[in-house]
Amino acid sequence: MPRPKKPFVISKRNDTETYFIIINTTSGLSQRICKEWFRKSFQNFPPELYGYANPKSDVAAEAGAIALIAYLKQNGRVISEDITVGAWLEKFTAIETSPRTGINASKNRPYSAGSFGNYCGYFKSHIKSDPLAKLKMAEVEEDDILAFNTRMSVKKLKDGRVMGGTRTYKGVLGFVRMAFNNYRRKNKGWVNPFIDIDKPIYKSKSWDALSEEEMLRLFNPGVLRTTMELAVCSVMFLSGFRRSEISALKPEDLDWNAQKITVRRAWQRIGNKNRVLGPPKSKRERIVPFVPFLQDAIKKLWAENGEHEFVFCWKDGSRLGPQWIGKNFGKWLDRAKIEVGSRGIVPHSCRHSLASMLEARGVPIRYIQEILGHSDSNSNFGSFGINRTTMIYLHTPDKMIQDVGKIITEFLDGEKMQNLKVG
Repeated sequence: MPRPKKPFVISKRNDTETYFIIINTTSGLSQRICKEWFRKSFQNFPPELYGYANPKSDVAAEAGAIALIAYLKQNGRVISEDITVGAWLEKFTAIETSPRTGINASKNRPYSAGSFGNYCGYFKSHIKSDPLAKLKMAEVEEDDILAFNTRMSVKKLKDGRVMGGTRTYKGVLGFVRMAFNNYRRKNKGWVNPFIDIDKPIYKSKSWDALSEEEMLRLFNPGVLRTTMELAVCSVMFLSGFRRSEISALKPEDLDWNAQKITVRRAWQRIGNKNRVLGPPKSKRERIVPFVPFLQDAIKKLWAENGEHEFVFCWKDGSRLGPQWIGKNFGKWLDRAKIEVGSRGIVPHSCRHSLASMLEARGVPIRYIQEILGHSDSNSNFGSFGINRTTMIYLHTPDKMIQDVGKIITEFLDGEKMQNLKVG
């Protein structure tokens, strides 16, 4: 019969006076807490055990180990809120109850209705009825999370696909991880069971870019047949707008003299009837070029339809619908005789085309990111072949945006633009 492990093991490095400790489950502590204290230095002891932090002998080290175990038994599970996983996660599905609302507000970060919508969907569809939801937050172990991961990875989605490896899987696990991190923030003595579990990897689909020649063909006579089509296609290709940002643009966002547009808002849940205005995807405002050709296109639109609450509105004042762009984008490609083939060309490809054009003309990646609203250099620029060494160049944002406007204006054939007829 094997001998039971000792509650703890202490060891001393030969080259220093430093002691290390290993705590075993025979001490009465959970496997997760023991794992956290595997071969830790006595210098990592909690402040309350400062007197044991630097033992000078084996006897002192053993006394410190006994004191640490007693401390962890008493304080390692101290929590301020005894709540089930399901009840805790449900708090994050509404702005009124989410613990993150106040945290984000203190940082002047607006909430995203889209994020709350996703959280609500994840909770109702995949978490609420799962065994994990019934466990107490204070009792969840790493094995419980691993079992939950396994159940989610083999679960079938409505379209018959296995959830593992999908965007939904990453979203569900990311939601739970975020909520557990916030519980740890509130309960300092609680050990997060996600501590040794990696985040799921999901490779999002990257859209292809149109070539410069193809982009120019979209502005040929007969392709964009109305003033609305001309104005919308222009703001997509010349300022890098997302669909959700186009229909949310207001006249006060346009600076005609400085040739800039401030992107302040976007429609959240654009495919939902309950869509609301919120911040752009990056959660912050950004400045994009407002070149003369785009200015002329918007002036033509307003001369025909009038100026309303939003920039892109019909004569009756109703704004451009979220599905209009997707419906008409394919028509523009057909009229311009652009062969898509196996390429992933969608409205979002306009942003990729703009980035590719700017990079080819030596615009630093830092300011391409600013225009597109990407937060950092880790954004996926692979589809347009941007050389990351351009990050070494430094220019002021204001000057660079003006330079971008000149590049885009020169990129278009002025003679073709003058001959363009719109209905």
